[in-house]
Amino acid sequence: MFSPELDSPAKPAAAVSGRTPAVIRLLVLATFVVILNETIMINAIPRLIEALHITEQTAQWLSTAFMLTMAAVIPITGWFLQRVSTRSAYSTAMGLFLLGTALAAAAPSFEVLLGARIIQASGTAVMMPLLMTTLMQVVPEEERGRVMGNVTLAISVAPAMGPAVSGVILQFGSWRLLFAVVLPIAALITWGGLERLKNVGETKSSTIDWLSVVTAAAGFGGLVYGLSRFEGGDVGVAAAIVAAGLLAIAVFVVRQLSLQKRGTPLLDLRTLRHRTYTVALIMMSVAFMAMLGSMILLPLYLQNIRLLTPLQTGLLVMPGGLAMGLLGPIVGRLFDKFGGRVLIVPGAIGITLALAGFTQITMTMPFWQLLGLHALLMVGLAATFTPVFTIGLGAVPPSLYSHASSILSTLQQVSAAIGTALVVTVMSARAETLRSEGVTQVLATLDGMRLAFIIGAVLSVAVIITALLLPARADSTGEHGDQPMHAA
Repeated sequence: MFSPELDSPAKPAAAVSGRTPAVIRLLVLATFVVILNETIMINAIPRLIEALHITEQTAQWLSTAFMLTMAAVIPITGWFLQRVSTRSAYSTAMGLFLLGTALAAAAPSFEVLLGARIIQASGTAVMMPLLMTTLMQVVPEEERGRVMGNVTLAISVAPAMGPAVSGVILQFGSWRLLFAVVLPIAALITWGGLERLKNVGETKSSTIDWLSVVTAAAGFGGLVYGLSRFEGGDVGVAAAIVAAGLLAIAVFVVRQLSLQKRGTPLLDLRTLRHRTYTVALIMMSVAFMAMLGSMILLPLYLQNIRLLTPLQTGLLVMPGGLAMGLLGPIVGRLFDKFGGRVLIVPGAIGITLALAGFTQITMTMPFWQLLGLHALLMVGLAATFTPVFTIGLGAVPPSLYSHASSILSTLQQVSAAIGTALVVTVMSARAETLRSEGVTQVLATLDGMRLAFIIGAVLSVAVIITALLLPARADSTGEHGDQPMHAA
């Protein structure tokens, strides 16, 4: 009904008015709310342990299962978004999210709450690629930086703000309030979206390859699960699960290469033939690892070493998250005007400097220094993410947008899991070694955190290197000239 006429009018309108298309504003708002829930449980774990009589390891599953589900479901969304209309995809995503949120608010037991989180994550997994794919279809190239800047708010700021928001909400009631507050907001956004949202682009029917579905879910889900097991110290079991996950991913890749010859892959890996997209993918993955690693370590340091409350911790990291959000649109406009390199290189250097600063944490480091380092990290990430997303997705032909955004979103989840597992494993191993040598618990943990931050700082050097490899703009690579060959 809407498809034949919608795509073409949207482009000139955006170019003339300089305003973000209504469809993107709706999807950004919805995406912000659903992604916020990925990290909103972090501060609630002590309450859940007490209320549901569970261990800390069990409680961590509420965050792990969310990431696990996202990693397993997102690879399927490339196929799903090509097959259904924008409205259908939006209805599916928000419907699942609302169902999961309502179930979580009323959950009588941990098992029901865990199931609710899995349902929530299934909706979130559809929402992220839907936003990116729609943006690339309706926003003209010269406006993408500015619009992608607004999108950064949802993709990057929401997980950064989750612990701060939950810290505030938990001051007023039990953990159920986290879901009770989100539910009416999500319902209102869903209603508003269905009232105004129109279909973008055209759907195309295709069969689904169930071997691809199973190997994608087992591979990416197994990889995230295996990495999460490192946190508990089950190194042997964790390594075996990671190896099994990698094997399943290898089978998945071989299967996709076979299906590409027939033109029916579940996840089209021809996106990786575009050098700029692949470099952007690597850079985003490493940057996400650094962000999630610091997001785990900093609250642990503030609450376990400096004995701050969840609210105080949330308030201390809030300025950095807000700075990241407010800078998103500004970074986007600068990108449209000057290209990506003038933003990405300083941003990458800022990330490394911030992580290097965190390696100097002590029992008495002033809180203003911690706040400043966190803000520098968030500003560096803000300067990096928007141009990287825009250049990376802009380097692939339109026929591959849904697949490119699905790969991007999948790797975000895997990177988050790697970052979390890496910092917790390094911190725990170092602290255990020092404790066995007679060092006190607090000092051993502090030294373990320092070592974890050092590894994060070293990894972030890769962000600087990849930043230097990226062009100023996607179209400067000339990759679209290869479109017929790659999109065939």
